[in-house]
Amino acid sequence: MRIGVVGDTHNNLKNVRRIVELFNESGVERVIHTGDISQPKTLETFAALRVPLWGVYGNNDVGEREALETAAQQLGFRFFEAPLDLHWHDRRILVVHDPLEIKPSLQDHHALVVHGHTHVYRHERTADRLIFNPGECAGHMTGYNAVGIVDLETLTADLLRF
Repeated sequence: MRIGVVGDTHNNLKNVRRIVELFNESGVERVIHTGDISQPKTLETFAALRVPLWGVYGNNDVGEREALETAAQQLGFRFFEAPLDLHWHDRRILVVHDPLEIKPSLQDHHALVVHGHTHVYRHERTADRLIFNPGECAGHMTGYNAVGIVDLETLTADLLRF
């Protein structure tokens, strides 16, 4: 199973439209958003995804939280307060926004840990765990924005830059 990973979209609708295209073209089966959506319009743009969207809320979602929750529910997206524990393709996945939310007691039970918040690429692989953040995707510099695709079978991750 291949999943898309994105976070910190910060209502950059132009980039979100491109992200949706990238994920739809890549054939991912699900997408995880690691928080900082910022406004419901962003979720409405993600409605063009051909696959389910799961995620957590970030620190910049606080002011729009009620509207984001309503939009997520109406669009059939599944968003939760971090930490989010998923079990897909015989792998446990931990989703948080801020890497400071990654507690060792949680991390030890998960093959994949994804986060956002820092806008910095992170790819730490051990024998049985991958900690991953695709980095910046809401910036305005073409070629520096990225989303990730994680293969849960091989526990490998690739960046898609745009």
